[in-house]
Amino acid sequence: MKMNNPDLPGPSRRKFIKASTLAASATMLPAFDLQAMAGILKNSKLKLALVGCGGRGTGAANQALQADPDVELVAMADLFEDRLASSYNSLAEAYQGTGKVRVKEKNKFVGFDGFKKAIDLADVVILATPPGFRPYHFTYAVENGRHVFMEKPVATDAPGIRKVLEAARLADEKNLNVVVGLQRHYQENYIQTLEKLRAGAIGKIRSGQVYWNSAGVWVRPREAGQSELEYQMRNWYYFNWVCGDHILEQHIHNIDVANWFIGEYPVSAQGMGGRLVRTGADHGEIYDHHFVEYTYPSGAVVASQCRHQPGTMYRVGECFQGTAGSVETNDAGVAKIFDLEGREQAAIANSEGHNPYQEEHNRLFASIREGGQINDAYNGAKSTLTAIMGRMATYSGQVIGWDEAMNSEVRLMPETVSWETTPPSLPDADGKYPVPMPGQYQAV
Repeated sequence: MKMNNPDLPGPSRRKFIKASTLAASATMLPAFDLQAMAGILKNSKLKLALVGCGGRGTGAANQALQADPDVELVAMADLFEDRLASSYNSLAEAYQGTGKVRVKEKNKFVGFDGFKKAIDLADVVILATPPGFRPYHFTYAVENGRHVFMEKPVATDAPGIRKVLEAARLADEKNLNVVVGLQRHYQENYIQTLEKLRAGAIGKIRSGQVYWNSAGVWVRPREAGQSELEYQMRNWYYFNWVCGDHILEQHIHNIDVANWFIGEYPVSAQGMGGRLVRTGADHGEIYDHHFVEYTYPSGAVVASQCRHQPGTMYRVGECFQGTAGSVETNDAGVAKIFDLEGREQAAIANSEGHNPYQEEHNRLFASIREGGQINDAYNGAKSTLTAIMGRMATYSGQVIGWDEAMNSEVRLMPETVSWETTPPSLPDADGKYPVPMPGQYQAV
């Protein structure tokens, strides 16, 4: 049975997941010695909870179950019973007879408060709900001493970023492991390329271009009988309080690579965007294209572009120009370095079978077993803020500085949400949602 990942935007993650099946992958082992690793903690069981049972959450749970021979899934939580049931059935079928999926009916939690009940039962938690909820789920997990894998982005507004950074500091105090799903940091050819850049392969980076241009992602039309809140939760990608727009939810991968390769976070952003193609009521309030210029403390300037428009050029990747050459990285898995004359100097590919999405979990569980610590939450929060700053710039038409973005009091995500909550964005009489207007939008 192939892994169905309907919630996953973009082709990169699909390519990796599609290459295997859940049933086959249940018996796969990562490259390092799992038995030796498990022996460090005397083969103790690690209990896993999944919070957010969509395609990405189900895929992450599958990868976590592969990463360690003595991990078992014991609890699951989601807003919707049908999504939880689908996820559970997929995982239970794949791991039938292995003893790795042990979720009792009483440990399947549905509703906005289910995440607490699931986290309470686990040693390690996967946080894969829509990103607006991430700061609150992450904080609860860390306060209760749980190791965490959380998907990107980690918030949709600056108050959420500050909350994540506070929890990151607490994770350090508690020696907890936190891995964030910015998987390029666990991808062989990106890591090897960065090593070459740090050794001076292209000199000092002065400029760059990062891209996520594609046809777009899924849309879930309104169904009869749905409340406004249920509709927005089902069709969450198109509402900023839970998604943050595609510059954040998807293009963060490429923006994060710019931060990582340059070794800095930008001091300012300015740009433009809008919606020309994706304009229907089911497309909520987000844009279908953004273009942002990020300026870094070193003076480097990176042009960021992302687009969701069918029939247009597809490109997902990054280019950087330095004082001694240039580099290109992309979702095809091959990085290339060129000299100033454009002559190729190196081509760096992943080794056969390397899967950075799996490697994230391999490293997480290895660190837990060895008593080490990984804490990706700081970079996850700051790269998330970089994308939020870009959204602030395109929505407002203003230059947005790092400090004003970080200190913004504009709150998109309510601190608490229940089924009685009125969503922050509501449609007009024609069913259309208010779209941010440059020159009028209050970004900070």
